[in-house]
Amino acid sequence: MSILSQLESELQSWIVENNLKIGAGPWAKPCQDERFGHFQTHLALVAGKSLQANPREIATRLASCFEGRKEFQKVEIAGPGFVNFTFTPEAIANALSIMACDPKLSIPATGKPLAILLDFSSPNVAKEMHVGHIRSTVLGESLARILSALGHHVIRDNHLGDWGTQFGMVLLGYKRGGSEEALRSDPFGHLEALYKNVQEESKTNPETLNQARNELLKLQQGDPENRALWQKFIDLSKDAIARIYERLDVRFDHTLGESFYNDQLPLVVDELLKKGIARKSEGAVAVFSDHTLPENNDPFLVNGKEGLKDNPFLIQKSDGAFLYGTTDLATIWYRVKQLKVDKAVYVTDARQQLHFRQLFATVQRWGLKVELEHVWFGTILGPDKTPIKTREGKPVKLKALLDEAEERAQAVISAKRGDLPAERQREIARTVGLGALKYADLSQNRNLDYVFDWDRLLSFDGNTAPYLLNAYVRTRSILRRAGSAGGSSGFELADAVEQELARKLLAFGDVVQLAAAEYRPHHICNYLYECAALFHRFFENCPVLKAESESLKNSRLQLCRLAGDVLQRGLHLLGIQTLEEM
Repeated sequence: MSILSQLESELQSWIVENNLKIGAGPWAKPCQDERFGHFQTHLALVAGKSLQANPREIATRLASCFEGRKEFQKVEIAGPGFVNFTFTPEAIANALSIMACDPKLSIPATGKPLAILLDFSSPNVAKEMHVGHIRSTVLGESLARILSALGHHVIRDNHLGDWGTQFGMVLLGYKRGGSEEALRSDPFGHLEALYKNVQEESKTNPETLNQARNELLKLQQGDPENRALWQKFIDLSKDAIARIYERLDVRFDHTLGESFYNDQLPLVVDELLKKGIARKSEGAVAVFSDHTLPENNDPFLVNGKEGLKDNPFLIQKSDGAFLYGTTDLATIWYRVKQLKVDKAVYVTDARQQLHFRQLFATVQRWGLKVELEHVWFGTILGPDKTPIKTREGKPVKLKALLDEAEERAQAVISAKRGDLPAERQREIARTVGLGALKYADLSQNRNLDYVFDWDRLLSFDGNTAPYLLNAYVRTRSILRRAGSAGGSSGFELADAVEQELARKLLAFGDVVQLAAAEYRPHHICNYLYECAALFHRFFENCPVLKAESESLKNSRLQLCRLAGDVLQRGLHLLGIQTLEEM
């Protein structure tokens, strides 16, 4: 348990002892200005308002419970009723010694482990992954690692788009002019070209559209030829997609596409009709508002010119066809009944917010016992502040983006370390380039759009992966030069900057918890950047190998080791590999 967590626990106990009804907290947080203390609580302000009492009097009672204890250097009341806590260097050093012996680096185990399914990446097959897929892919992988670190059982599921209307056009195009050789050498390029040709022709030729629909119907009805071609397209697509995931160090426990649930769709619709959750309307089947939610928060209602009107969740078209939402309902049923998940988290872009609000509301009315969360994110923008595209106005292919990241990193590494063998330069460039790409995305508040900038993300200065990797490498370099990681006799925090670094390292577990609670890895990014900056300050101001005494040297070597371990573990939680030298 971190120092902050221990303080929070004591504050919670004090609330219970005094029978205060003031909510769950948290009540302790770091001071914004450490001149006033390390941590602060506003507990007395809230309690004063609840009890109609003077907050400073309550703060005085609270502070008296901590005063005189050896771990506190001072406990002070500030302003209208804040209480500031300053720990002694010895208390910080003792906490750091405990953390240094903990393989988990003080990442706490959750008190309630859950089976959490993460639905992320989810590209369409027969189409090459593009830049838009990187946010879901790297965010989902990072969240999986963070939640696993806290002790949850995480199930990664790649819900592939492998079933739908586009396959009718692909099948028709392949039968007209497909090439086995082209399919093998460039499956995405060949299938996309065939699809686009049929799609363009369908816009002006109704007969072409009818032929494509007929091919899709044959596929859905189990036609052997169409099923065999479809399976071939799927297998080749999966192989190409798997190579992208291998480069990104992303893995999945399940890759169950939309087709996996196809047989369950009629049963889902029938059950929702029988339970009165869905009803027929103009030949189609949809879920409408049951008016149990506030009108301004009801996903099945929308404001129109004439006031509120229905905004139904369509699950079957009038021609009998099923929809994306139907498949999602069948998928949740399978995940609850077969995979036994307690929670399902969907990582997609912001445009799908309404879809998931309707989906989750429908599941709740259905009665499935599962917690559902939509973790949505903004858009990657180009320099013109519009969604990033190629010069031709097309989406940037993800493979091309990864290639460019490595090539640009190669140029930077060659300029800085031209003395290294070419193969070693390429290895470093691969780690730096892909790490920089991931970090540029994960370091943003996921709900915001951000402008993509090659120069910034590959910079060795500022809040970037190269800066953090460089800090980690420096910690390991010092240890190699020393020939050891220091003794285990404890920490001597003689200088103010090493005390500040120590306090920052002790916050690691708290930050991991915060990132998990909010599904926002950027909290870890910001924390690691602050750690790296403090480590650089420590390195510049506190001699390690030439410390004033052997005990101080060993203490500082231990601090270097622990700082490196935190940087390495934090980067791992972001899905970023580290280097022992650069």
